[in-house]
Amino acid sequence: MRFLLFVLLFLSFAYSLGLVLANNTEVGVNLLFSQAPTMNLGLLLILCLILGIVIGMLLALLLFRVLQNKWEISRLQKANANLQEQLTQANVVIDRQATAPSVEEAVYGSTATDNHAPQEEAATLTKQKRD
Repeated sequence: MRFLLFVLLFLSFAYSLGLVLANNTEVGVNLLFSQAPTMNLGLLLILCLILGIVIGMLLALLLFRVLQNKWEISRLQKANANLQEQLTQANVVIDRQATAPSVEEAVYGSTATDNHAPQEEAATLTKQKRD
């Protein structure tokens, strides 16, 4: 990887040197609101190329960050929807369990609470007999 980077750096330097040597005429640069001093056309091309690369990289990083945030938001929305579905399913199960008959009601019927009273009276009678 380092070798590839070194080769690309060398090629870009050689290209820049070739631009400066091939375009050695002096040109004046008008910056709309001011006038820059005359400079070598090859140097001007290299400066514009470097400036374009830097601005392009900054915009690409900004665009990548925006896309990354959108991907994260969509992932979190899906996770939120999944958790909401799990919550509604859990609430349904809880409601079913709350309205379901108890074990005693299922075994003895709906009068299971009425059957407790005679048993309690019998327990108090046997306790009184012991005393």
